[in-house]
Amino acid sequence: MTTKYQYGKMTWPEIKEAAAQRRVALLPTGCIEDHGPHLPLDVDVLLPTTICERTAAQIPDRCVVVPAVAHGYDPHHLDFPGVIHVDGQVFIRYLVDICKSLIHHGFTRIIMLNGHGSNTAFTEVAARLAVIETDGKGLVYALNHWGIAEVRKVVAELRDSPHGGMSHGGELETSLYLAIDPDNVYMDKAAAEIPPDLPMSLGGWNDLVAGRSEEANHAVAMPYWSTFSKTGIRGDPTVATAEKGEQFLAAAVRGMVQMVEDLRELEVNPRVDRH
Repeated sequence: MTTKYQYGKMTWPEIKEAAAQRRVALLPTGCIEDHGPHLPLDVDVLLPTTICERTAAQIPDRCVVVPAVAHGYDPHHLDFPGVIHVDGQVFIRYLVDICKSLIHHGFTRIIMLNGHGSNTAFTEVAARLAVIETDGKGLVYALNHWGIAEVRKVVAELRDSPHGGMSHGGELETSLYLAIDPDNVYMDKAAAEIPPDLPMSLGGWNDLVAGRSEEANHAVAMPYWSTFSKTGIRGDPTVATAEKGEQFLAAAVRGMVQMVEDLRELEVNPRVDRH
């Protein structure tokens, strides 16, 4: 019998059994927003969801995939049609409640795999709060899919775009989408748009995978996207290929499989009041 791993497709007795098996809960998070004229709005949801699904398909007895949180924090993109934004505090509380529910049911190890850059601070806060608000009964990790070490390694070997080419709707995300759903990518409309570098004291321009240059301060600010991008793109999708996307996906899955394995073995120790 095939082992189920899609949380929403399981019955409550199956969920009870999965929790008893010490499975890790994988929670994809993202946003519905512009990624240029060549990509659909669901990039930030589809990519982490696919990575979680492929991870679970490899080790179905060790994890479950919770239905994705499709809407996130995104007011700075609202000048582009289609964007759906959720208030930051609401978003945090929503994630915390999901994690608290999972921990209540026995899933004491959770990984939130995020696909939207501006969710980052909020998923990290939510991960911390979920632990505190369950009195340390669970352990919650927050991670962006481009932050997986295996992905960074493979991207460094395969990328063709310069620094900044993988910031938003660029080589990385377009390659991944081409590998997952090529029929909904319009490469004839893809165009490179990499804004001029900011001064290093102001952080320069960040690249999703390469990060910031060594000379740049780790300073963060987010102006309205329309102030520096005409297409919604910040990067170079023209060099994206499905072949690179498959390798990026495989790297992400390798990294996630290892993370699940390690997290299952990690003990969640009880609090000790040392007053």
